[in-house]
Amino acid sequence: MAHEEHLAVRVRDLLSGRIEAEKKMFGGLAFMVEGRMACCVSGQGGLLVKVGRDAFPELVKLDQIEPMTMADTVSDSWVHVGDQALTDERALRSWVERGLAANPPKPRP
Repeated sequence: MAHEEHLAVRVRDLLSGRIEAEKKMFGGLAFMVEGRMACCVSGQGGLLVKVGRDAFPELVKLDQIEPMTMADTVSDSWVHVGDQALTDERALRSWVERGLAANPPKPRP
């Protein structure tokens, strides 16, 4: 399934001037910033965000947040954020920034 273009446009606007690349990953469209993935617009709707193992248990208790599942593998550090949790720009920004914080930049040569 293709990613939701409306959400991709919102992420592009949010990360304007910071996006190094957009890559098809995880069945969706990933946004790369400073050599790391900021987030991925999911092919099933919503956003895939790395949150880290420490934050994961509490976050998956929230409405519209569930573990990211790929085939039979359930992640313990990535979440799927449902569309209803991304209705305003403040919420979207929070999730994208959380993804950047949990995925530190790669060292540059």
